[in-house]
Amino acid sequence: MSAKKVLVVGGTGYLGQHLLQGFSEIQATTPFALAFTYNSFPPQPLLLAFPTSFAFHVDLKTGLGFDSISQQFGQPDVVVNCAALSVPRACENDPDAAISINVPSSLVNWLSSFAQSDNTLVIHISTDQVYKGVKSFYKEEDEALPVNVYGKSKVAAEQFISEKWSNFAILRSSIIFGPQTVSPVPKSLPIQWIDGVLSKGDKVEFFYDEYRCPVYVKDVVAIIRTLIDKWLSEGKKMQLLLNVGGPDRVSRVQMAEAVAQIRGYDSSLIKPVSASSVDRGVKSPADISMDITKLVQKLNICPTPFKDGVKLTLAAEASM
Repeated sequence: MSAKKVLVVGGTGYLGQHLLQGFSEIQATTPFALAFTYNSFPPQPLLLAFPTSFAFHVDLKTGLGFDSISQQFGQPDVVVNCAALSVPRACENDPDAAISINVPSSLVNWLSSFAQSDNTLVIHISTDQVYKGVKSFYKEEDEALPVNVYGKSKVAAEQFISEKWSNFAILRSSIIFGPQTVSPVPKSLPIQWIDGVLSKGDKVEFFYDEYRCPVYVKDVVAIIRTLIDKWLSEGKKMQLLLNVGGPDRVSRVQMAEAVAQIRGYDSSLIKPVSASSVDRGVKSPADISMDITKLVQKLNICPTPFKDGVKLTLAAEASM
């Protein structure tokens, strides 16, 4: 039987790199072909770290580069779409770019070119920012009413995939945190940033009135791998929408307090402020904590408690 093929779109991003790492760890026992796309920078560190994987330069706006995947890699059995313009302010400033990158029309059009396109599962990473943010613990069935362009572009992506593709899993992810990647990503990572500012001994402002359910990155990798295993072993039609968050609803103040407690910093350095006191150039939902009951029941995965994830993150950083 030929090796199954997995394509990670956006493989140089934070989640993409952790996925490549996770896949490489099981290739000895679960042989499959692995490929990833990149856009912003050449992936030499990743090619060194994952020498058996294929790398393809793809422009998601135009679709240029997908033909090379067809010729050199072929039709993937699974596509994990991690690529996104995910900075809310950048989306607000350029709504057209947000739509052209976040709605995977070029990806789906390319997959549709294969004769047996139904044989490919698309796992698409969405966001908790599709919710309006006026209550706690949103369920998947709650109406998606985003308050910013980023959220609106991700809702449009969900609708596009569910209408245009037959087999998919849409994962509405909260803030993803964890160790740094093989090739360090340019954006600041939440736990590392909090650790860095508190370590200086200066007072820092944190929001006390915005709530999320941050999820440990290796849990997200485990969720995606479980979905892939399910698809490859069962081959049954899949149309799934899941909230992907950690088990704890926390504010930015509570996130900072967890880091301070673990690292032994003075908690009086944490100054609670209202989110409304800062102009970030984009509207942000107040409480987009999510109910993850469906995730736990469907995949039998219990995500890591927030404080345990912080401990794992800081321990990993110390060993790097």
